[in-house]
Amino acid sequence: MVVHNNFNNQTSYSSLQSLKNGKQRTILHSCLNQIWIIPCLITLLIAIACTSTLLFPNIHKILQIYNFTTTSESIRSSRTTESVDCNVFDGQWVEDNSRYPIYNSTNCPFAERGFSCFENGRKDKEYLRWQWKPKECEIPRFDAGKALEMLRGKRVVFVGDSLSRTQWESWICMLMEGVKKKESVYEINGSEITKTIRHLGVKFRDHNITVDFYRSVFLMKKDYKLPAGAPKKVRMIVRLDQVDDISDQWVDSDLLVFNTGGWWTQNRLFNEMRCFFQIGDSLEFGMSVIDGYKMALNTWADWAEANINPNRTVVFFRTIESTHWRGPNQCDVSQQPLNETKGKDKSEKSDIIMEVLEKKMKRVPVKVMHLTPMGSYRSDAHVGNWGDNPSMQDCGHWCLPGLPDIWNEILLSYFLPKMSSFSSN
Repeated sequence: MVVHNNFNNQTSYSSLQSLKNGKQRTILHSCLNQIWIIPCLITLLIAIACTSTLLFPNIHKILQIYNFTTTSESIRSSRTTESVDCNVFDGQWVEDNSRYPIYNSTNCPFAERGFSCFENGRKDKEYLRWQWKPKECEIPRFDAGKALEMLRGKRVVFVGDSLSRTQWESWICMLMEGVKKKESVYEINGSEITKTIRHLGVKFRDHNITVDFYRSVFLMKKDYKLPAGAPKKVRMIVRLDQVDDISDQWVDSDLLVFNTGGWWTQNRLFNEMRCFFQIGDSLEFGMSVIDGYKMALNTWADWAEANINPNRTVVFFRTIESTHWRGPNQCDVSQQPLNETKGKDKSEKSDIIMEVLEKKMKRVPVKVMHLTPMGSYRSDAHVGNWGDNPSMQDCGHWCLPGLPDIWNEILLSYFLPKMSSFSSN
């Protein structure tokens, strides 16, 4: 049994040795096989790197652009002052005791006496303490020095009725705040500021800036020469198919601002002025004022498309400003803006302006200044009894300084600095 046991032990030992040697050879063989994986991986990584370099040489720039785009989208969505999609005319009035008035009308020789409410005895100043705040952006504070440099060498033209003249006067008074030598600003023809003069032009000599106003209440040709057979009730006509005959003086400009609307009423046209519409050789007695207004705007749009150089001239068109008449020659001037518009934020004529310009303007871009909602709250900013004729109330025009300064601040501080033809100065 002993021998048997010794034999069995020897056999077991030999088997174990063989098994051990076999396992060592297997592990060594496996390791030798896996060693080749490392250079293969290295070769693969080198190939990927080379391919990426060849196909995407500017990958870091692409990542930068992606990062910039993401950041830009974040900025836009956060409603900052540089929002491209901001509707600057959609907002509200907020109190601001430090921003206005920008100038003193009594120190500005170009502020018409009829709009200078302080000079005519208005005592309250609360109506000057309101800033227009758009919902999605901010209007930068007006800086006269920067505005003068931006406009250096430019010609600015306002065309329209007395509300356009008010904006023209406001524009000049605002810019004069940055002029040290006031005598360097003068009316080029030596003319006085009056209601009926057809052309007024002011020169800022040291900055070579010209600011013109052209009185054209209809923007269309107005004539006392009547067609043959016109009835006696017709005193004058408005040609709905012809733009004003001084329109050639408007086009050589860098900035054009238009308005028309206040004179387009049935009572004023047909009764007070005895003025009727003409197309070609025919008088159009059956045409409504609104239809005439729409046709006139279409005629203006055709003229603008054919005559304005969009590579030089920036064009704005103002909508209708709200009035706050209580009745004939009666208005209530409040001390603060109204809490509700009572429908005055809407205007059929304003809708026509936006509709026609959107449809017709293709070659020449025109920016609509939709002022109707802004003014609808501001019954406090009208001239009221503080015009040049205290016996006549005025709830159609605005005091200077006042609301027209806000229109110009939007132009000078918000729109024009974003436009290449002005930002390059």
